[in-house]
Amino acid sequence: MSTPSEPGDGRADPSLDAIMSERRRLINLAYRMLGSLAEAEDVVQETYARWYALPQRQRDAVESVGGWLTTVASRICLDVLGSARARRERYVGEWIPEPLPERTEWTVGPSGGTTTDPADRVTLDESVNMAFLVVLESMTPAERVAFILHDVFRYSFAEVAEIVGRTPVACRQLASSARRRVRASQAPAGPTAEHAALVRGFKQAWEAKDIKTLIALLDPDATTVADGGGLASARLQPIDGGERIARYLVDILARTPALTILERTVNGRPGLVAQYDGVTVAVYAFEVTGHRIKHIWVVRNPEKLRPWTTEGRGRDTPTGDE
Repeated sequence: MSTPSEPGDGRADPSLDAIMSERRRLINLAYRMLGSLAEAEDVVQETYARWYALPQRQRDAVESVGGWLTTVASRICLDVLGSARARRERYVGEWIPEPLPERTEWTVGPSGGTTTDPADRVTLDESVNMAFLVVLESMTPAERVAFILHDVFRYSFAEVAEIVGRTPVACRQLASSARRRVRASQAPAGPTAEHAALVRGFKQAWEAKDIKTLIALLDPDATTVADGGGLASARLQPIDGGERIARYLVDILARTPALTILERTVNGRPGLVAQYDGVTVAVYAFEVTGHRIKHIWVVRNPEKLRPWTTEGRGRDTPTGDE
């Protein structure tokens, strides 16, 4: 059987280094398109499988390996996004994009080194903050792909058109429509220092069960959305209102005194992680608007917490989110 490093004729593939050097960019691309690291990895794996399924003469004829891989990965993402809509209609509760930790915070493996999960190569910038990814979920598959390729990865509309199979004019319209969604849904991000100070104050007030301070830190119209995916206890409906959220969070700690709250970077922005017996059981991402916390996204689904912990996967814990 031939392998990526040993083509069918047994000779080393001279383009292997160039091909594999594209992996980081493809993971970055697919994660932003899908909001799921696991699905992004699958897309990249399938992309490489299709490359090595080509006869050698066809591979030799490809002028730009990176361009070919990007085109194939983007088209696979389009297909995945199309089928994802049907899957998410059957999803238990709310669906939230998969959260990513900061590169320096990857889980340490048994040997003391960090895990080799390709997620550690996802570049954390404003195009992966949770608020941005949630807005992307509201787009059609074509809007999302065209917008990410053009606005995030700076492909020309002519290049985008070739990838998605539409005219450059149509792709420009798709990206424009997506851009309007982003502007309408997202308030300008404040300074990271202010965001961090609010999250830190929120953590301290939460640990102190100080409802009054929590309410003061939350926007009166704040919303909390939790994602358990049917695999961990989580409220199926969002919680609206700063006071309701504050009382709900204090109740969680009252029922789960062993829960530990830690400050962590979540998708490039300050966030929180809840641990139970040393295992990460929830990740909290925040959006700050007007000097207050406007949105909180809580990921409880253990399948989406893979980059945060290698222990206790699939194990439900009594965090009081039901």
